[in-house]
Amino acid sequence: MSERFKVAVTDSEYESHEIERRVLSKVDAELEVFQSRTEDEVIKYCSDADGLLNTYVPITRRVIGSLNAKVITRYGIGVDNIDVAAATEKGILVTNVIYDITDVADHTLSLILSLARKIPWIHNTTRRGEWDWRKFQPIARLKGRKVGIIGFGRIGRKVAQRLKGFEVELCAYDPYVSPAIFEEHEVETTELETLVEESDIVTIHVALTDETRHLIGEKELRKMRTDALLINVSRGGIIDEKALHRSLKEGWIGGAGLDVLEEEPLAEGNPLVSLSNVIITPHIAWYSTGSVAEIQEKAAEQVAAVLSGQIPPFLINKEVLDGSK
Repeated sequence: MSERFKVAVTDSEYESHEIERRVLSKVDAELEVFQSRTEDEVIKYCSDADGLLNTYVPITRRVIGSLNAKVITRYGIGVDNIDVAAATEKGILVTNVIYDITDVADHTLSLILSLARKIPWIHNTTRRGEWDWRKFQPIARLKGRKVGIIGFGRIGRKVAQRLKGFEVELCAYDPYVSPAIFEEHEVETTELETLVEESDIVTIHVALTDETRHLIGEKELRKMRTDALLINVSRGGIIDEKALHRSLKEGWIGGAGLDVLEEEPLAEGNPLVSLSNVIITPHIAWYSTGSVAEIQEKAAEQVAAVLSGQIPPFLINKEVLDGSK
């Protein structure tokens, strides 16, 4: 009788993993859940696993060198914490999870509206017993303002769809999206420099890569309007945080809504926290009770597919299959 497959959760934020166990039981795989926080812990607990389910702990070249896994699956869309090149060299499949990103789009709109209408500050002042709308002048009308979307993939398009109901002007920058897609969604395509110069609100929806790291830095922030709002629900590293802090403190831009930071969890003493024109949420844009269940199930299905000899639907490094690694 053959041994059962072993699948390891490298680190987890979920209260239960019964969904994964149910899916993996169909391919005779057992699940072990760990809370690794370092390379050494991943190597210690997970090196003998046939498949890995990963959340945040870095899966580095050193870690990959120790693995016997056939597949590494990340709970989520971004795989910037996994050395995909090293995995490809070793012949390990890497997958992410493509799930319904409605919640991310909704959170984006929540940050835009909260900043534009100054809701957190109005709420806090009113709770202190102050009842004076004049304190919050000026508040610009959202209708007719220009919103620039950086990254026009699934999330950027969903955000654009929602924004149309607010009668704003829309433009987007994404060199990897065909003109036909922009036309289909009735969104103006533009260059990054033009977008940051002309937009009243800039919202970011791109993956973190070598190309996009610090895509928004001092140069771009200085070009933005002094009352412009900047939203980031993608990855913290896309914005140069030191430049952002300076821009907010010195008034280069009007405010920022951030669901992601360059260092997560929030580091003690992060100067952005002290600023009055910033809203920070704890990387929660992806979350709803529905999204958690969907992510867990689809992540387990990726691993189960590989262990049963199938091609996983959300494969990142297809080179492993065609022998071009």
